[in-house]
Amino acid sequence: MPAHFVQHTAMSPDDTPALSPNPPESPETASESPRRTIRSFVVRAGRMGSGQVKALEELGPRFVLPFTPHQVLDTTTAFGRQAPVVLEIGFGMGHATAEIAKTRPDTDFLGVEVHPPGVGALLKRIDEGQLSNLRILQHDAVEVLEQMIAPASLAGVHVFFPDPWHKKKHHKRRLIQAPLVALLASRLAPGGVLHCATDWQPYAEQMLEVLSAEPLLANTAEGYAPRPDYRPITKFETRGIRLGHGVWDLVFRRLA
Repeated sequence: MPAHFVQHTAMSPDDTPALSPNPPESPETASESPRRTIRSFVVRAGRMGSGQVKALEELGPRFVLPFTPHQVLDTTTAFGRQAPVVLEIGFGMGHATAEIAKTRPDTDFLGVEVHPPGVGALLKRIDEGQLSNLRILQHDAVEVLEQMIAPASLAGVHVFFPDPWHKKKHHKRRLIQAPLVALLASRLAPGGVLHCATDWQPYAEQMLEVLSAEPLLANTAEGYAPRPDYRPITKFETRGIRLGHGVWDLVFRRLA
């Protein structure tokens, strides 16, 4: 058994909401299995730069953790210390992830991303910033949460600018839905924070409705929250603000 993991025995069926992604070979249709739902992402064949390829080859073995089904991640072993752990879903090219990790050295960050170019880009940022408090899982976030993250173990979860799936027929693909929010809430420790952000107002409204309906979570603001200081403004976000686009942050706390 890999050193980063312990056998998955802590969770009972009641601990884990029924939520799982589609099988990889059929992302457009739901499986016949009642536990499977529609995927919120499509893996695109992005071009890998030479620096990203090199980072994957040289840094991947140290910073990219393997997905091992039904084995809880031992974060103390994975990071080499005991510290609060924040999980980020879909870190893109890793700019905000690296900046946050740099400004919060006393917290460990676990980034979950399926796109190889983004993984390579974040590995480069880890190397350039000499960041020891970042690890990556290149796998579907739902399966990671279900099978590798123990209940009530996370200090926080970040979901920044997930795909809004603008067309109405694709709204079912949006990541922030009630089953996933229940799963996220179950993995947060009491007092842990779920922080979402989006630049698409209809999605922000849906997020607010879904998060507010989760009984394990309480809103830290009256509606949308001010952007916390730790979340940096990305170039994409800056461009949107310049064009008059809004950005909405939602910060909810896990109840005891």
